[in-house]
Amino acid sequence: MRALFHRLIKILLWAMAISAALVLALRWVPPPGSALMVERKIESWVDDKPIDLQRTWRPWQELPDSLKMAVIAGEDQKFASHWGFDVAAIRQALSHNERGGSLRGASTLSQQVAKNLFLWSGRSWARKGLEAWFTALIELLWPKQRILEVYLNSVEWGDGVFGAEAAAKHHFGIGAPYLSTTQASQLAAVLPNPRRWSAGRPDAYVNRRAAWIRQQVRQLGGSDYLVRLDPSRPAWMVSVMP
Repeated sequence: MRALFHRLIKILLWAMAISAALVLALRWVPPPGSALMVERKIESWVDDKPIDLQRTWRPWQELPDSLKMAVIAGEDQKFASHWGFDVAAIRQALSHNERGGSLRGASTLSQQVAKNLFLWSGRSWARKGLEAWFTALIELLWPKQRILEVYLNSVEWGDGVFGAEAAAKHHFGIGAPYLSTTQASQLAAVLPNPRRWSAGRPDAYVNRRAAWIRQQVRQLGGSDYLVRLDPSRPAWMVSVMP
C-alpha cells in the first residue's frame, strides 16, 4: 500500500508538472485547437452530421477593442481585477441554484479558457477540480491580455465556428478587425448559448442583450478599460486600480 501510495503521488506530481509546462508554453504559442473543438467534432460523427471546424488565429493587435470590451462587459466585468474566480458571483449562483429553476453559472473568462482549452463539458466535481487547477495556472503564468486573446480565438460562436475571425466571417462576411461596435456586441450577446442564438440574425432577445452590453461597455470606460490588461503592469497594481 505504501509503494502504491508513493507511485500515485509521483504520477500526480508528474501530471502537475506537465500541465504547468503546457500552460506556460501556450503563453507564447497559439493553441492549435481546443478540447471543445475535438468534442464537437466527435459529437458530429456520433450524430452522423459531420461538421467542418472553422478557426483562424488573430493576434491581440488585430482583434478589435469593440469585441474585447463587449465580451468583458457581457461575460466578466471584473476580469481585470480578479485572480481567476469571482467569489461573489459564485455565491450568488449557488444561492440561485439552491432555490431551484434554471441553473446559473458564474464562470470567469479565465475559467472558460481553462474549460474550453483543456477539458470536457459537464458539471462533475472532477472536471470542476481540474478547471480550478488550470484556471490557477493560467492566471499565474499568463498576463490578462493573453487570457483574453486566447479566449477570443477559441470560444465557440456556432456549430463548428470557433474564434473571432471565423465568427466574423460566418455571421457577417467580414474579417474580425472590421467588426462594428454593434456587430461586436451581437457576438458577445450570444455567448451564453451560441449554438441556439445567431449573432448575424439576432432575435429580439439578442438585440436587447446586445444593447445592454453596449451600455455596460460605456459604463466600464470603453477602451480605457483595456489599459488595465497591460502585461507590463504588475498584477497588484491592476487589482487596486479603480
